[in-house]
Amino acid sequence: MSIFRNLNEGLHDICFIWWREMKLMVRDEGVIIFFLVVPIVYPLLYSWIYNNETVHEVPVAVVDDSHSSLSRQFIRMCDASADVRVAYYAQDMDEAQSLVSRQLVKGVYHIPSDFDLNINRMQQATVSVYCDMALMLTYKAIFQTAQLVTMQMGTEIKTKLAGRYTKQEELIASKPLAFDEVPIFNPSGGYGSSILPGVLMLILQQTLVLGIGLAAGTAREQNRYGQLVPMSKHYHGVSRIVAGKALAYFMVYAVMGAWLLLAVPRLFHFPQLAQWTSLLAVALPYVLACIFFGMTVSCLVRYRENVMLLMVFVSVPLLFMTGLSWPQSNIPGVWQGISWLFPSTFGVRAYVRLNSMGASLADVLFEYRILWIQAGAYFLLAYLVYSFQINQAHKRIKQEYQEMKERVEQRKKHTQA
Repeated sequence: MSIFRNLNEGLHDICFIWWREMKLMVRDEGVIIFFLVVPIVYPLLYSWIYNNETVHEVPVAVVDDSHSSLSRQFIRMCDASADVRVAYYAQDMDEAQSLVSRQLVKGVYHIPSDFDLNINRMQQATVSVYCDMALMLTYKAIFQTAQLVTMQMGTEIKTKLAGRYTKQEELIASKPLAFDEVPIFNPSGGYGSSILPGVLMLILQQTLVLGIGLAAGTAREQNRYGQLVPMSKHYHGVSRIVAGKALAYFMVYAVMGAWLLLAVPRLFHFPQLAQWTSLLAVALPYVLACIFFGMTVSCLVRYRENVMLLMVFVSVPLLFMTGLSWPQSNIPGVWQGISWLFPSTFGVRAYVRLNSMGASLADVLFEYRILWIQAGAYFLLAYLVYSFQINQAHKRIKQEYQEMKERVEQRKKHTQA
């Protein structure tokens, strides 16, 4: 009977903490923003901005010192491509560099004066490409367009000089080895399909930690941790407090996680190759790990604003440490070790491999196990953190009670005197 009585008391305490935390979340505008508004609006804004996937019609300047039919053909072919637009014809390189410095163009094509002469002499001709490297996407469009045009023009020139009699012979001479270029995992070659799936997982972690930290800062400012002392059962009920709070956060982010990981990719046509059972299997430990990680980090939050400064500062480094926007093999070992502390590192890797690369749960078993280990480790840390906070609140209450008792005794002595 004592087992059932303890179980009943435990469930009652967990439900009490859950209900209390839900009421506090609803009444706190900041928590509502981070738990509901940001996870809904932020992914839509990001995905809408990068919805075009690739850049098109990048403006370039041309310095044509050849003034020949072949140089004009090169310019026309570049301008006819989808990625580049010839916006200016510069007289010399100084004028072209001025256009780049004023951001009127993103690159320069320089055709030397001996371009046509070298081709007619059956010598190699060159075209110089100068790119603004401030944005890698524009550099890729400008350089690859020039590369493809020179290859096509070279093929046409070789075909004319080959002296073949049939189209088949010309085709074999110009392209002796046929190949098909098939981009895997990112068919459109777009920035959005490459980066945003990982960003969605990172948004889930960051908003969850921000909301929990904001709630903890509010509680500390209003000295509400003292209210948890009666429920702690003299430190035997801390696990119930942690479980009750985690249940409240989990109920909210079960919905937000489905929105971020299922609805947003479908709305913007990102690759979706994973089965829902695999996504659920990875999302469950990831959300739990983020919840307990946020509850652990909340011990560092003394004021509401602190958590925003902390988490916003680490957002960009966390994205890099996932290996999504920078190769994992090129990340120093020290930073790879630091990245193991954050659930987003393994959550992003598992989600991208499942949803964008078509991996199975067995292929991400390592990340899956690490996420469960993190969930368990951060639960223990959250338990210790809350035990410390309740202990401190209990000591503060006893100290205040003792001070109040001393003041009452002093008043009695003063009255008697």
